[in-house]
Amino acid sequence: MPATIWDVANEVGVSIRTVSRVLNDSPFVNEKTRTSVKAAIERLGFSPNSRARALASSRSNLIGLIHEEVNAAVLDQMQRGIIDVCAPRHVELVIHPSSGASPTVLEDVEAFLRRSRVDGVVVGPPMAEVKGLPELLERLGVPAIGAAAMALSGYDGSFRYEERAATAQIARLLLDLGHRRIGLVRGPERYRSAHERAEGFCGELVRAGVTIAPHHIGAGNYGFVSGIEAALPILATPDRPTAIFASNDYMAAGVMKAAALSGISVPAQLSVVGFDDSEMATMLHPSLTTVRRPVRELARRMTERLFDAIAAPAGTRGHGTPLPVPLELVARESTRPPA
Repeated sequence: MPATIWDVANEVGVSIRTVSRVLNDSPFVNEKTRTSVKAAIERLGFSPNSRARALASSRSNLIGLIHEEVNAAVLDQMQRGIIDVCAPRHVELVIHPSSGASPTVLEDVEAFLRRSRVDGVVVGPPMAEVKGLPELLERLGVPAIGAAAMALSGYDGSFRYEERAATAQIARLLLDLGHRRIGLVRGPERYRSAHERAEGFCGELVRAGVTIAPHHIGAGNYGFVSGIEAALPILATPDRPTAIFASNDYMAAGVMKAAALSGISVPAQLSVVGFDDSEMATMLHPSLTTVRRPVRELARRMTERLFDAIAAPAGTRGHGTPLPVPLELVARESTRPPA
């Protein structure tokens, strides 16, 4: 018969729970015991399966991702980052799409948590900003790590994208290139990220004495088509801008499509900047100047902190200070001085 977790525990003289903690890389095992358990696993040829580990540790070996991400490329990177950390631990990812605008959002999330029995959750932006969500997660005893374009409270750990500083860099780049007639395609009004990106961008322009004309501002939903629809009327104005910042890469691609439909050359007649540095940024022609948001790397960091929170004894988990996530401006072919 193949060796079991009980065999390993008896071999070392420890509890099944201790063996389970070693298997789950818990920090609450001293190094001597950890080494002895691993040696016994090797000696006995024990091969744990996720079901047995879950039973032994009173865990499901499932991690949840709660998201409202409309950008498929960003969602893909979030999932890959979480799986990077989960896979070596033999933990599975359960994905739950939701909507912060739904009047039943908290009931929806609670039903998911009770149904899935996940050990903890990663909460992506903008869902992490939903009022009452951290309190719900704490009441249910579900460890959670959040990320957003704003400082969060109530989570077991959180990260804040420095989006204002990043879009201020975009404004400075365009100003340094000599642009003064500048347009903006905002993101969805109810998303905090849309406000942070617009305010950081416009604030830097104002400090330089440049104001965006109201008819050079459009609004999109972070989708490609919305970028086209927002840009076409802007590009049809007699004093059309020489540069446009779109609040994500998909809408920036839409702006470039609108420019092509309008017979306007990018970047010779119009500079375009996006945000996210998604895979499409280098696929477009010309390649897109944008802000790199390290989604996969951040998802890894969030998941690692989540495992720490899961392993912490009940009542000892903290709500630490949100950690800043600096963003990097990447200049490519879609920007140049105005003609």
